[in-house]
Amino acid sequence: MPTPDARRALGAFLRAHRERLPAPAGAARRRRTPGLRREEIAEACGASLTWIAWLEQGREVSPSAPLLARLAAALRLAPAERVYLFELAGKRDPEAPAGGEDDWPDALLGLPQRMTIPAYLLDARWKARAWNRAAAELFVGWLDGDNDRNLLRFIFCSPQAPRLIEDWRDRARRVVAEFRADFSRRLRDRDMGALIDELSAASDAFARLWREQAVLAREGGERRFRAPPRRFLQSTLLVSGRPEAKFVCLTPLED
Repeated sequence: MPTPDARRALGAFLRAHRERLPAPAGAARRRRTPGLRREEIAEACGASLTWIAWLEQGREVSPSAPLLARLAAALRLAPAERVYLFELAGKRDPEAPAGGEDDWPDALLGLPQRMTIPAYLLDARWKARAWNRAAAELFVGWLDGDNDRNLLRFIFCSPQAPRLIEDWRDRARRVVAEFRADFSRRLRDRDMGALIDELSAASDAFARLWREQAVLAREGGERRFRAPPRRFLQSTLLVSGRPEAKFVCLTPLED
């Protein structure tokens, strides 16, 4: 159920977009308010007038995804507006693209190669989808050779991770909290759930940290590595149109 603030925002959004639509021909002059009436939107999307009124008033109701889809069509929402509508309502758009694991465009996958510093792309399940040579040379045991490309498996299941990452305990705690934030947006993702179960069974550290229920936004900051000692400033960028993709760059810091 959306929060009161989200319901109010949803109501204001629906009303504003209803009022921006042109009234039927010949009716505009007879109306004191702009746009379409609630009755007309209700008829267009197959909902009751009361339901539309309650949504616009921000009442504690939960519209179904099919109703939201019909509302989006009736209000003639642009793609970005449609995404915003479903986010406010806390629902998944039934017509949203699946965003499969193998359909990343070449232009996106080629981003790390354009960087001279270590850079890599992570997907929603924190699997590296692309990286450059500098990243492979830095992340020995993860991005070099024929290794598993999942960053969480590397951190919690590879014995090389604590030897490579100087502040491994602190980083492990933050990584799990950041991953939980990603998981909250994909609660129905079976593969992500299976990954959590797998890591919980394979790593006592992951299982303990996952039970802590900590949630953090993904942030940059200083990263320290061993053998040889090196320091980097991490920057994490989200990709427009690909919210599940994270582009990570590591800028070397001088001692």
